[in-house]
Amino acid sequence: MFVAVVCDPGSEDSRSALYALLPQYGFEKVQRACYESTQIDERRLSSLKREIDKVTDYYDVIRIYQYPLEGSFALTTLKNNKWRRIVVRPPKS
Repeated sequence: MFVAVVCDPGSEDSRSALYALLPQYGFEKVQRACYESTQIDERRLSSLKREIDKVTDYYDVIRIYQYPLEGSFALTTLKNNKWRRIVVRPPKS
């Protein structure tokens, strides 16, 4: 599964913690605030989300892009300390 994590931290502490955490899960930095991995599985991604919860606060925004997820594209966003997920499925023919 391909996973990209885009970070918009609200503070320097959050930024440092996030940028230190993501490589521990096998993510590589590809742009200033974007990390990617093709090796992470669903179980480790769930663990990463719990770790992200511990190091972020109300002002941080994290977006996680996953493909394929059961044949669909998923966008998960952490904003205002709440996770939201949007799943985009291919059109039925």
